[in-house]
Amino acid sequence: MKHRPLLAGLFGAAVLATGAISWAVATRSDMFAESKAPAPAYQEADSLLRKGIQQDRNHDHAGAAHSYARVLELQPQNKYAWYDLGYAAEEVGNTDDARRAYERALTIDPAFSPALYNEALLLKKSKPDQAMALLERAMTADPKSAATAHYHIGLIWSRKGRDRQAVTEFRQAVAINPSLLSEVPRTYRESLSKH
Repeated sequence: MKHRPLLAGLFGAAVLATGAISWAVATRSDMFAESKAPAPAYQEADSLLRKGIQQDRNHDHAGAAHSYARVLELQPQNKYAWYDLGYAAEEVGNTDDARRAYERALTIDPAFSPALYNEALLLKKSKPDQAMALLERAMTADPKSAATAHYHIGLIWSRKGRDRQAVTEFRQAVAINPSLLSEVPRTYRESLSKH
């Protein structure tokens, strides 16, 4: 399940592995500080980015991808547009394009936690060690993401059959955010309540 919050002056996308786990919302104000484009291009890029987000919310992912591509024509170094382009690709099941777009966002800003997180979730099953490294980077970049990152690292350890490491990660996640306890796989919940 995926979730796409849009609040007045804020934008973000969250890939939810479960219904209750979300990711960070990034501000767009620094997009303009980073850009070298003339002021009208800021406005056009902002308008296109908002349009793309709305198109994604309306499940028009092809239209959203077109809007994000137009932003990138105006501002090739716009990490938000690359990130959103990845999100749109992921929504239609094109994980290779999604990953490439997240990588481009991370080339621009290696500490861009939403891209770190989404790429990690894409790699969770196929490249679990790489996914854990990305989640660790996401926690460093955005300490508010620690609970969710620990939770997903716990899931990865669980899939690897490394129960002790999984319990450690789940325990850290629940210590930060007790509401995650209900998301922890049942086989680990008992271990968490013993300590």
